[in-house]
Amino acid sequence: MTTNSFDTWDTLRVGDTDYEIHRLDGVETKARLPYSLRILLENLLRNEDGRLVTRDQIEALRNWSPDKVSTEEIQFSPARVLMQDFTGVPCVVDLVAMRDAMSDLGGDPQKINPLIPGELVIDHSLIADAFGSPQALGINAQLEFERNEERYQLLRWAQQSFADFVVVPPDTGICHQVNLEYLSRVVFTRERDGVVQAYPDTLVGTDSHTPMVNGLGVLGWGVGGIEAEAAMLGQPASLLIPEVVGLKLIGELPAGTTATDLVLTVAELLRRTRVVGKFVEFFGPGVASIPLANRATLGNMSPEYGATVAIFPVDEETLNYLRLTGREEQQIALVEEYAKVQGLWHDPDSPADYSQVVELDLATVTPSISGPSRPQDRMNLADAPATVLGLLAGEHDIYHPAAGGVDDASADSFPASDPVYLHTGQYRDAPPRELSRRQLTMNAKLGWPSDPVDVVIDGTPAIIDHGDVVIAAITSCTNTSNPSVMLGAALLAKKAVERGLRTRPWVKTTLAPGSRVVTTYLERAGLTEYLDRLGFHNIGYGCTTCIGNSGPLIPEVSRAVTGNGLNVASVLSGNRNFEGRIHPEVKMNFLASPPLVVAYALAGSLHTNLLEDPLAQDPEGRDVYLRDIWPTEEEIRAVVDEHVRAEMFSASYDTVFDGDDNWRGMAIPEGDKYAWSGESTYIRKPPYFDGMEVEPAPVEDIAGARVLALLGDSVTTDHISPAGAINPTSPAGRYLQEQGVEPRDFNSYGSRRGNHHVMVRGTFANVRLRNLLAPGTEGGVTRHLPDGEEMSIYDAAQRYREENVPLIVLAGAEYGSGSSRDWAAKGTSLLGVRAVIARSFERIHRSNLVGMGVLPLQFPEGESAASYDLTGDEVFSVTGLAGREDIPRTVTVRAESPERTVEFEAVVRIDTPAEEAYFRHGGILPYVLRQLL
Repeated sequence: MTTNSFDTWDTLRVGDTDYEIHRLDGVETKARLPYSLRILLENLLRNEDGRLVTRDQIEALRNWSPDKVSTEEIQFSPARVLMQDFTGVPCVVDLVAMRDAMSDLGGDPQKINPLIPGELVIDHSLIADAFGSPQALGINAQLEFERNEERYQLLRWAQQSFADFVVVPPDTGICHQVNLEYLSRVVFTRERDGVVQAYPDTLVGTDSHTPMVNGLGVLGWGVGGIEAEAAMLGQPASLLIPEVVGLKLIGELPAGTTATDLVLTVAELLRRTRVVGKFVEFFGPGVASIPLANRATLGNMSPEYGATVAIFPVDEETLNYLRLTGREEQQIALVEEYAKVQGLWHDPDSPADYSQVVELDLATVTPSISGPSRPQDRMNLADAPATVLGLLAGEHDIYHPAAGGVDDASADSFPASDPVYLHTGQYRDAPPRELSRRQLTMNAKLGWPSDPVDVVIDGTPAIIDHGDVVIAAITSCTNTSNPSVMLGAALLAKKAVERGLRTRPWVKTTLAPGSRVVTTYLERAGLTEYLDRLGFHNIGYGCTTCIGNSGPLIPEVSRAVTGNGLNVASVLSGNRNFEGRIHPEVKMNFLASPPLVVAYALAGSLHTNLLEDPLAQDPEGRDVYLRDIWPTEEEIRAVVDEHVRAEMFSASYDTVFDGDDNWRGMAIPEGDKYAWSGESTYIRKPPYFDGMEVEPAPVEDIAGARVLALLGDSVTTDHISPAGAINPTSPAGRYLQEQGVEPRDFNSYGSRRGNHHVMVRGTFANVRLRNLLAPGTEGGVTRHLPDGEEMSIYDAAQRYREENVPLIVLAGAEYGSGSSRDWAAKGTSLLGVRAVIARSFERIHRSNLVGMGVLPLQFPEGESAASYDLTGDEVFSVTGLAGREDIPRTVTVRAESPERTVEFEAVVRIDTPAEEAYFRHGGILPYVLRQLL
């Protein structure tokens, strides 16, 4: 039952249609509310019911002040939920299990049904197995279906069994690009009690890059799968009224720079500004010069600088994009009228009040890449060779990043600012540059061979060395939604081919367009053939390299890398380059624009200075530089204007839900409850509701706990959650082989997220995870205590379970940063971890831990495991939880060892009343189920 305390109901007429709206100008505010907060205010006004959404919450938001941090909690009810298949499959699995649990507890299983629209796009299962040939697209698509048929049957079943739930089939496009080009409405309409309401399109998504759609003026952010399930079941999301940082844009981008250069600059700037957990809004005179696709790129990367959202307001560019992508004229007219009536239309002369204002002159943006393992670590393109040299030297304790250079023993001859080119990426049959005395000396100091490793690839002799590029991938939602950089890459390929260039034979080259529209405009412009001739054949419509689905390296390259300990690199047009994410054999990963991806594939080495050194030589022996083949702004704009058309989008999305013959031909069971198979290695009934009672058990203290892992700073969800390839010798690999699955059929962890037996065995098993409890090791290794035996984290957790020993994790700052992987919390919980004690948490993972009943605790300000001299060998207790009506703000942590006892007060990071309720019920899923009962 809704209420209307502020009398804001009104009618908006657009064309011949009347819409019920809640007018924002009916509420007087104490500050000029930012765009995003105005959307939240409308959300509260429309959903006010006196119980979940109250007048007090509305008052708190209308009284928002930019001068202070709010402690007020509000409820947010998104218009829809967006999922990709890696996180969507476990969501569906959980909902199906909830139906079973509801039935077991005497309730109606039909109550477990989405109450708001759910949209799932299958885009995370494609692996770049085949590449470099016209057959790659078909081969990869067929392999994808064969590997994932069980998962896809579940999703097809869910689409027909759940109301208001749609699935975009595989081989269609990337989740965020489909969302931008088709699913998003900007202004949402829905019939309620016989009246058509109009309100801002808002969403939560099970992918941290959901804010890509912020570029379209749509408010949304990433959440864990468990939060998304609750949202679909009608549970509003709780959040503290955020601080809003205004990023004022002035000037225009210089010629020769791209959206990628801009977003890497913004990521560096805002990470330095410390916007974690805050909203960011773009405003100012420079906004008008930012194309919509570039805005989407900036929104996409918001998790990389820690912001919850990074949003642009609605303006004329928004309307132009809606027309370009084939939206109906009535919808476009509604967006314009609604935005202007509600004060949501961008006015550069009347900025809102912001908690903080940061200014960026677009004219200062330079060509950039970032890496080798964090998106915010931007460098000027010209500095890449020196930076890479320093990174390589650091592997051998010569380069010291903390000191900004090399040690005294080598500083006289090898300053970090002085590039040293170990080799030029030449073919063996091309005349190599003579290695200088300094280069030979440097190689010797680093312990590298004076001669690079010789290989023969498809009959071609070649050289592979440290710093070579072995993967060049145009991939991910970040850039493949952007016609200017995609066509820019294609034009660069055309000019390279016309100069007789070819990519280096050791480089695995892949192109994964974000939607079929990209393929259409590349073909229409006559540019596909040039990408193909450089090996950038279309390998499928999915995220691929950016999420670790890179597929195998070229076999000869793989043998050279692993057999000689080479530190090689990938270059990708993605948004994530964390350790171990892209490929287990590739240690350095760099984010770059699509044109630069092509350029690095031509150069073959990060030691090449793309702004000064030749990429290669043409057939006549003349040097060819990047500047010789870089397309001009005018060339790119002309191709975009001529070949990107609205009818392409309309034609592509007319059949978006149809799928191919494989999808349409699947046999799907009927009924309200899913028929679980005890033989499936992809889909298994999860244990979250096993033994669940109608009433929750009281919260208890933790006693006699052991440390499962002692971790440092910046441990990401990629380190925690299983992702990428499954090692045959790992606990998950051994389990699958015990089930009769051959290693060639393992698929990826992401594809098996619906099977908790696989996922829990892969939790904390990332090949780059360094557990300080087992010094000198990498991967999911720990020591079982008190005997000290070294074993896998999973095996240790199982032994502790048999011994009835609870577990904790000790961690550093920014614990859980990165993608919103619900399995980072689910796996932690299933391993038996009761609490995580960290210096600080990233927003989504902290919330997910609470959602799985794991207690997030924070060390006192300025303290850490190191400052308390904790080794992880201690026995821990956490007291102050039991026997209370509420969850305390602090608890006492006690760590005991034979030598000493340490005691400190840890901050309980259960931040909202809703989270407190979830924790008391043992997690968000049991809480929701009990509410529906």
